[in-house]
Amino acid sequence: MTLKDIADILEAEVIADSEDLNIPIKNACSADMMSAVLYYHTPDSLLITGLTQPHVIRTAEIAGIKSIVFVLDKKPGAEIIELAKQKKIPLLCTRFCMYTASGKLYEAGLPGCLFK
Repeated sequence: MTLKDIADILEAEVIADSEDLNIPIKNACSADMMSAVLYYHTPDSLLITGLTQPHVIRTAEIAGIKSIVFVLDKKPGAEIIELAKQKKIPLLCTRFCMYTASGKLYEAGLPGCLFK
């Protein structure tokens, strides 16, 4: 599934992109605890979260997360958007809650992250 597909499924607004929304996404994880993301992540995945702080971008970079979707129409500030652009991590925003966003993507065939 591509990031473009995900944006369409989640009716998401692209806040910051990395030039190409045809990035392949292999799976997704949903979390607000960044320590859980670091433990349960899979490279080339999507992070679905309600947090909009800079540590989310830094965690995504360390974990090899390809993109972040913010739920409940939460939009990060300019500083976070700029950091994401520097790290080439596309950001999306959806009106759906984390549960619904995760379910829509799972229903469309995007698997969850595999536990180590």
